Formats: sequence, structure tokens, C-alpha cells
Amino acid sequence: SCWNPLQSLLSSMKQACEILTRDPEGGAARIPFETFSFLYSYLASIDGEISETETNVFLQEIKEKADKHSGMVLIRHF
Repeated sequence: SCWNPLQSLLSSMKQACEILTRDPEGGAARIPFETFSFLYSYLASIDGEISETETNVFLQEIKEKADKHSGMVLIRHF
């Protein structure tokens, strides 16, 4: 299979959620949307394969989900 920059980035984001969460191990691995957005935008920009438009559309979808969970992003959201 060929390398997919988006899948690679999402894998990195899952790891970041697991590292940064205050949930117990094995929990939902929630992190604040602001933290998720900052990290995702940064990693997408240095990757160079994911456009700013794609990033903005993705983050808007995640924000809508996070807004239903007190502003927290869950791994299952992406």
C-alpha cells in the first residue's frame, strides 16, 4: 500500500491524544479542541501534503463533534 499523509497524521494525532489526555489509561483519551487544533494544524503545515483548505474543513468537522462533548476531542471523532 502507498503512504498516505492523512493517515500518518491521524495516527500521530491519536498518539498525541493518548499522551496528553487526563483520562485514565484505556479511556476516551480526550483533549481540548484548542490543543488538538494547534497540533493538527502544525503537523499538517510541516507535512506539506495536506492543504490549508483540507485542514480547515477537517478541523471544522472535529469542532462540531467536540462542541457536543464540552469542547473535548475524542479519538473516535476522527
